[in-house]
Amino acid sequence: MTEPPLHPNVEMAIHYHEAVARGAVGEELACFFAEEVEQQEFPNALFPEGVRRDLADVLRSAERGRGIINRQRFETHNAIAVGDQVAMEVTWTGTLAAPAGGLPEGHVLRAHIAVFLEFRAGKIVAQRNYDCYERLEQDQSPARQGRADS
Repeated sequence: MTEPPLHPNVEMAIHYHEAVARGAVGEELACFFAEEVEQQEFPNALFPEGVRRDLADVLRSAERGRGIINRQRFETHNAIAVGDQVAMEVTWTGTLAAPAGGLPEGHVLRAHIAVFLEFRAGKIVAQRNYDCYERLEQDQSPARQGRADS
């Protein structure tokens, strides 16, 4: 049995995340966005105050990210489209390219993300991320994580 075709905006959202994962910058990344895009990342472990970005900020952030993360991956668990809106549930993993925030080079960060994208004419005009990062401490021993059986 064949899978039904994906909604075009879901397909575009998946291609966008694949481009981010391979480190797309400049025009390769900009082609996914409308000129007036607003990207919002709600408060999380890396951005406690949250952050809003326009297209120029998105592109600058991608450039900076190349020096911080050397490998990343998005695993899509669910995606649904209604009209021009796409909601996705993804898990992101990223490997630090250099020490950062007390974490060593090579440390793997992981976040469980709900992302909401709004499209117009096949381009992203709005993105809202709710990123839930797993513990950021170096010591990931069971004693530090709080054991369920204690």
